[in-house]
Amino acid sequence: MDTINAPLHVSAPKPFALDQQPLYRQLGDAFYTSMPPEKVTSDPVLVHASEAAAKLIGLSPSELALPDFPKVFSGAEPMPGFEPLAMVYSGHQFGHWAGQLGDGRAITIGQARNAAGEIWDIQLKGAGKTPYSRFGDGRAVMRSSIREYLCSEAMAALGVPTTRALSVVGTRRPVLRETVEPGAVVARLLRSNIRFGHFEHFHHGGQPARVRQLADFVIESYFPHLAGEPDAHARWFDEVVTRTARMVAHWQAIGFAHGVMNTDNMSILGDTLDYGPFGFLDAFEPGFICNHTDQMGRYAFDRQPGVALWNLQALAAALQSALPWEAIEAGLNSFIERFVTHYSALMRAKVGLGHSATEADGDLVTDLLGLMKRSAADYSLSFRLLSATDDNPGRAAWTALFDEATRPDAFAWLDRWQARIDQLGLPFERVRLGMDTVNPRFVLRNWVAETAIRAVEDHGDVATLDRIFRLVTRPFEEHGEADARFAEPPAGAMRDLEVSCSS
Repeated sequence: MDTINAPLHVSAPKPFALDQQPLYRQLGDAFYTSMPPEKVTSDPVLVHASEAAAKLIGLSPSELALPDFPKVFSGAEPMPGFEPLAMVYSGHQFGHWAGQLGDGRAITIGQARNAAGEIWDIQLKGAGKTPYSRFGDGRAVMRSSIREYLCSEAMAALGVPTTRALSVVGTRRPVLRETVEPGAVVARLLRSNIRFGHFEHFHHGGQPARVRQLADFVIESYFPHLAGEPDAHARWFDEVVTRTARMVAHWQAIGFAHGVMNTDNMSILGDTLDYGPFGFLDAFEPGFICNHTDQMGRYAFDRQPGVALWNLQALAAALQSALPWEAIEAGLNSFIERFVTHYSALMRAKVGLGHSATEADGDLVTDLLGLMKRSAADYSLSFRLLSATDDNPGRAAWTALFDEATRPDAFAWLDRWQARIDQLGLPFERVRLGMDTVNPRFVLRNWVAETAIRAVEDHGDVATLDRIFRLVTRPFEEHGEADARFAEPPAGAMRDLEVSCSS
């Protein structure tokens, strides 16, 4: 684990060129605590880094290979010119008010504005205790760091709004969770770390002026097209609703379960935030619960849209002092329609009907999902293999996903679908291409993530991690025959994997 996947030889190394102090400092120290990361290690080692994420903050691939990179991005050495901070916020956890929370194991070490004008916060997760750690040690284990790193970049490749992950750095220090595990720090990039829980913190603390101050700051910094408009706050909340609806529609379309949709894990920008006990569907089970900790199934896959609306209602309650209630109510009332509109468009595209929309198309999608549920057919493969059903081998491969009792209905559905595709009047190859650009061949199934984790932890095998990273960050490609197994459902003991909030 002493190098990233392919060490880069640099003839003229240059220092990190990040020159922006966090905008969040404008708000004052009621919103954060200035503090450096805890030096959890003095000899960090770079496990893996994402060149695509590095480009977002203006880092070149050569800078990932500099000796100082793992030191800076583990907190062992400071980012030149920055004063790090940890944010305070509150939130509802599993539907119950949890009071003050905050960055319990994350430190924002700086901010970068890239050549495109995009602002990215740079945050170290697992960098030690903060005033908001409660009873935790502020550290992170390799297992959870690799999961967040891989899934952040995989979701970006799938086109889902998300935070990003720059690197995983090993600390060479043990961390006690259920057992003793190797420690790590993941460097993540966020367009903003502001969450619904930031507004809840000041609202429930009886500080309406702070709520308004934060809302003004968010509009000015992240919604500048609304700044100065007479109805800026109302339009801003409406955009938050829309972005949240679109984010969750993406989750449902790709078969992603977040696992811990607390209000403190909801981004004000509609980005997927905090990858803990997530899971991609294998067998299609609408009530799939990916989080072993979620005993009541609050965050089951099919409940995610409703939970998103519940969280928006919690945000709305926190904004009562800053926005007219009529504007809040209008925004909330639009959520379901916007979610359904976006989800329906995504699902039509998955079955090759992105060029048209009829009521019968919706029925086709609904009926297919019903067949998949009855047969516990694999979610991703049911859509990916559909595009190859223009010949007998392809039909056989697709219908083999369904059990014997369901297979006759699957054949009948396939005939209906092919008749509808014929009505489009398009060459099937064009339809296939469109479907294969929205239906991934590879997703980060839990067993695939676990394979990468075990390779690194048990054998120091970064090559397997790098191989899986390449597959899930180029998810629509076929790749080679040797990689085909990573597109398959879990087998053997890997079927019984469980993840929890400690994952």
